[in-house]
Amino acid sequence: MKTKFLASVLLFSAACAQAQVTVKDPWVRATVPAAKASGAFMQLQSAQDARLVEVRSSVAGSAEIHQMAMENNMMKMQQVDGIDLPAGKTVELASGGYHIMLMQLKRQLKEGQTVPLTLVVRKKDKKLETIELNVAVRPLTYSAK
Repeated sequence: MKTKFLASVLLFSAACAQAQVTVKDPWVRATVPAAKASGAFMQLQSAQDARLVEVRSSVAGSAEIHQMAMENNMMKMQQVDGIDLPAGKTVELASGGYHIMLMQLKRQLKEGQTVPLTLVVRKKDKKLETIELNVAVRPLTYSAK
């Protein structure tokens, strides 16, 4: 009986681990007092194919998924409806590529504070996974590289 229970727990744990999206090194850029926008950056990895489809934060009027891309020799930023998270591959959210924009900020973001951030991921089976984070605010001059 004890062995069957332990086996069930292990199988359940393995199933949960497969569905999990891991977040590494999340950070938000600090702002000057009058700024109304900032960026959030991190690395995401999913055990199975998934897609980041939504971002929310109580410090912003809106949070959007964006992509920077070269277009006619000009760097342009545009909102995208999501970011694919291929199974087992790390997807970088960084300056100059995919990132999260926190817009209509409700307050200044100061180094040393944390910002609540919710990531919504749609898994292959169409179910949604919500990831709640408290993300460190880094200096205006901070670079992850």
